[in-house]
Amino acid sequence: MKKALGLLVGLSCLASVSVAQQKKMQHTSGEMDAFVNDLMSKMTLEEKIGQLNLVTPGGGILTGAVVSQSVEKKIMNGSVGGMFGIIGPEKIRKAQELAVNKSRLKIPMIFGSDVIHGHKTTFPIPLGLAASWNIELIEKSAQIAAKEATADGLNWVFSPMVDVARDPRWGRIAEGSGEDPYLGSLIAKAMVKGYQGDNTYSSATNLMACVKHFALYGAAEAGRDYNSVDMSRQKMYEFYLPPYKAAVEAGVGSVMSSFNEVEGVPATGNQWLLTDLLRKQWGFNGMVVSDYTSVNEMMEHGMGNLQEVSALAIKAGLDMDMVGEGYLSTLQKSLQEGKVSETDINLACRRILEAKYKLGLFSDPYKFINEKRAATEILTTQSLSFSREAATRSFVLLKNEKQVLPLKKTGTIALIGPLADSKRNMLGTWAVSGNWKTSVSVKEGLMNAVGTHAKVLYAKGANISDDSAFARRVNTFGVEIDIDKRSSKELLDEALSIAQQSDVIIVAVGEAADMSGEAASRTDINIPESQKELLKALVQTGKPVVMVLFNGRPLTLSWENEHLNAILDVWAPGHQAGNAIADVLFGDYNPSGKITVTFPKNVGQVPMYYNHKNTGRPYDDRNRFTSKYLDMPDNAPMYPFGYGLSYTTFQYGDVTIDQDTIKPGETITAKVTITNTGNYDGVETVQLYIQDVIASVAPPVKTLKGFKQISLKKGESKVVEFVISEEDLRFYNANLEHVSEAGDFNLFIGPNSRDAKRLGFTLIKQSQLNP
Repeated sequence: MKKALGLLVGLSCLASVSVAQQKKMQHTSGEMDAFVNDLMSKMTLEEKIGQLNLVTPGGGILTGAVVSQSVEKKIMNGSVGGMFGIIGPEKIRKAQELAVNKSRLKIPMIFGSDVIHGHKTTFPIPLGLAASWNIELIEKSAQIAAKEATADGLNWVFSPMVDVARDPRWGRIAEGSGEDPYLGSLIAKAMVKGYQGDNTYSSATNLMACVKHFALYGAAEAGRDYNSVDMSRQKMYEFYLPPYKAAVEAGVGSVMSSFNEVEGVPATGNQWLLTDLLRKQWGFNGMVVSDYTSVNEMMEHGMGNLQEVSALAIKAGLDMDMVGEGYLSTLQKSLQEGKVSETDINLACRRILEAKYKLGLFSDPYKFINEKRAATEILTTQSLSFSREAATRSFVLLKNEKQVLPLKKTGTIALIGPLADSKRNMLGTWAVSGNWKTSVSVKEGLMNAVGTHAKVLYAKGANISDDSAFARRVNTFGVEIDIDKRSSKELLDEALSIAQQSDVIIVAVGEAADMSGEAASRTDINIPESQKELLKALVQTGKPVVMVLFNGRPLTLSWENEHLNAILDVWAPGHQAGNAIADVLFGDYNPSGKITVTFPKNVGQVPMYYNHKNTGRPYDDRNRFTSKYLDMPDNAPMYPFGYGLSYTTFQYGDVTIDQDTIKPGETITAKVTITNTGNYDGVETVQLYIQDVIASVAPPVKTLKGFKQISLKKGESKVVEFVISEEDLRFYNANLEHVSEAGDFNLFIGPNSRDAKRLGFTLIKQSQLNP
């Protein structure tokens, strides 16, 4: 049994830079303070408030109804601190020249953009990249994105998005890393490092990252975007806040507030969130920017008029107002009326000027504007090759009955489906700068792979959706759901005709690019009915059916899992989609991805996640009065967190530990032998989970605490070791102290969160040794 409280552990914020770098940064910090002090002494109140104004001239992908007006005039008046929505060195140079040559104090602007999964070279959506479980690959994707974005004149990206999400109805689950805070934290750090390098911005190929959306946005009620969030602080600290904190510890330069409320107050105006937690507890000293018009939107939350909500935001610690211009139009009046102080305005202005100083814009306003780089460092052969590799590593094999995959490059292959010859939907949601016309369709990829060795027959088969009203809502950024002029019967008949001529059927179905993403919540997460009817008809042919699934969220696949021969989840793969899909279908790459978010059997099960807590009446099929559904045979998911198959098979030996007790300062080493028992070389991600058996706060059934990715040749065995310390056993108690408590624990090692081998051990504290 445990003591009520164990060892109190302080939160550490270890710097990831060398001593020499720290000294250099301290020296630079002194120079920066002197420079900013001098500059601010020359600034008028209007010019200080102007620095807090982030505008967009329009023309790109907008996520609100507002577009900034009279932008050029405001720049020359010193009323703009930064811009987004313009990309390209020539355009950015012209805008920067207005600020540097025409404004009184010649303060350069900062230029940002939504670089979510690549810039011009587009990689798999973040939920897909996370499924690779390859932290180095994810860091490299951010590094390449930063190189391309800076070559295009940008110096600030609104990424990484690190919101923990447990509800697949929420469309923006596509932009994050899934449901787990441990994996999400590792990915957050990797993305920041990839974008920012060593955090000194000494290279013109690194830029400032902006972690978002702070905070808790992934827990929007009912999975409905922009909706409210309500949870205990213990739940925040344990499950939802760690990835943001990890980004701060990695030195992220900026933070974006979220649309939702936190404890009844919108995040954009929440002083506890933006000042007490972010700055005082976590030590963040960068700038905080609102999301698109989120200052203004506090009026709809019932927080007051524009002047009142703008005052609320700046006093809470929000530095920069995106697009809404509430700061620009109301702060002077609020200062005169004593609703804000000059200190509030000066602090916000200072943080923005410091960000520009750190980026080196005062030394060279055109540091990131280089037309030669734009011509040679974007969409390079190497970047496209990496996009292909990243895609293959992100794919998850969900089913492979009787080893129908990999396919042979012989015979006749039927390629069917509304996503089989679609370039438009390959890049996925939030590919702001990617040109879908240069992407590789599935049809192109298969033709490239088989050449003259096999015959590929193609038919569309069905529309993504037959619902024209739904299609209009999805097609906000272009025609992604193209409703064919032919009837559904004509499309299906064509598909069945080529299916009958073929040896195997590949059917490319799922979601259009913007059926997930921002403002793309869905109550029905099935494959649309038009495509479901196609699948049913193809199954009736008796030919092997391989489903290539495009999706930005977990979908409910109970029928598909029961009736289809193979299911390969390819998410939205990016620029090299078709080539990467062919690589995996034909076995040139053995799929190794593992899902990072639970797939439910039915939408009524959500929110559903692996690290849930037990109820007092856990599921028991023999007892009605336990926690379950009347219309479901069990509570199990379709596919558990961490799940993913391979063309080969991996056998896990017995788990051993070097000792069954642990004390603070000690470690336990767990070992397991993994053997490739199949017919292909492969990559396996071995996962470690820990369960606290009894605690002062009800513990999750298990929590991911480590993983290792290994390559095994056919017949090869490797021993995988995990070192477990007392730090791995800590959690946030009711007092929000990060503690471990003496007592019993279970560790689980396996290929996913469900199919893992268990072993017990005990944590012993000093009080037990010396009663």
